[in-house]
Amino acid sequence: MAETFKILAINPGSTSTKIGVFDGGKPIFEKTLRHSAEELSEYNRIAQQYEFRKSAILNLLTENQVDIHTLAAVVGRGGLLKPIEGGTYLVEKTMLDDLEKGVQGEHASNLGGIIAYEIAQMIGVRAFIVDPVVVDELQDVARISGMKGIERKSIFHALNQKAVARRYAREKGLDYEDVNVIVAHLGGGISVGAHRKGRVIEVANALDGEAPFSPDRAGGLPVGDVIRLCYSGEYTYEEMKRMIIGNGGLVSYLATNDAIKVCEKIDLGDEYAELIYKAMAYQVSKAIGDCAVALRGRVDAILITGGIAHDNRFTSWIGENVGFVSDMYVYPGEDELSSLAEGALRVLQGIEEAKEYR
Repeated sequence: MAETFKILAINPGSTSTKIGVFDGGKPIFEKTLRHSAEELSEYNRIAQQYEFRKSAILNLLTENQVDIHTLAAVVGRGGLLKPIEGGTYLVEKTMLDDLEKGVQGEHASNLGGIIAYEIAQMIGVRAFIVDPVVVDELQDVARISGMKGIERKSIFHALNQKAVARRYAREKGLDYEDVNVIVAHLGGGISVGAHRKGRVIEVANALDGEAPFSPDRAGGLPVGDVIRLCYSGEYTYEEMKRMIIGNGGLVSYLATNDAIKVCEKIDLGDEYAELIYKAMAYQVSKAIGDCAVALRGRVDAILITGGIAHDNRFTSWIGENVGFVSDMYVYPGEDELSSLAEGALRVLQGIEEAKEYR
C-alpha cells in the first residue's frame, strides 16, 4: 500500500490563522484561529507575530490530540517574496530572510513560511510554500507597460488559480502542462490569468490597481483622473491608497464589500446595485477576452473560482459575455489549505521536485 503522508497546512490572514491536517491529500482536521486586535497590537511588525501564532497552532493541535511527530511535512502560505515561477518551494534561510524583512512588503501571508519552518524544525521534516501571490511567469511582451521605467507586475491569486487549473486538467484526464485555460478568481480581489501549458503568461496585478474592480479594490482606473485627484490637495497618499485598495470597487459605489448584500439589494429591485454588480462582471469578462488574445484563441476552457463564484447570477452574466471564447466551468470557493497540502504532497510522492528560492 502506497504511503499517504500526513501534512500540516498553515494559512495566516490579517486577523486569523487557518490550519488543516491532511492525510494523503484528504482533510482530517481543520480549524480557524481568530486573533483579536488587542493580541496583535503588541507587535510593531507582522513578522514579529510568528511566535505568538506558532504557539497558538501548537496548542490547538495538542488540544485536539494531533501528534505533530506523525507529520511528513509542514506547508505554509507563501508571502510577498521576490518574483518566482510557480511550484512548491523548500523553505530555507534565503527565503526566511526575505519573508522576515518583507522584501516586497509586509503581509500576514509572509508568516506562513516562517511558522511552517519553525514547526518543521521541531520535528525534523521539511517545510514548503506553494504558489505564492508573487508567482511570475509572464511572457516578456506582457511586461511592457507603455512607460519606460514602469514594468507590469504579476501579483495574483496564484495558489487557487493553479489548483483549479490542475483540477480541471485531472477531470479531463490530462496534465496541467497539457492545457490552455483562462482562470478567473472572484473574491475580495479579482484576478484573471491566461494559463498556457502550465505557466501563467498573462495576468493583471490584482493588488495594486490593474485588474477588474472587486468588492473592495478599484482595479484599473483612468490614469489622468487619478493624477488630478492626487494633486488636488484634498487627499493624502495614504487616503489615495485606501481609495484604491480597501474603499474601492463595490465599497465605493454601494458602501459594502459583501456580494451577498449586493444580491439582496438587487432582489429588492435596486437597479443601481444591479448596474454596478453587472459592471464588475463585465470587467471580468473583458479581462477574460484579454487572456484569450494572449492565448491566441487556443482556449480549452474558462474556469471561474473564488467566493463570488457561488453566485449563479454573476457567473451567468460572465458566461453570456464570453461563451464565444470557450466552454466555461465553475468551481466555487477557494480551498487554499487543501491546495497547499496538494502542493507539498506532489513533492513527497515524487511527482514534482521542490524548487529552490534564490
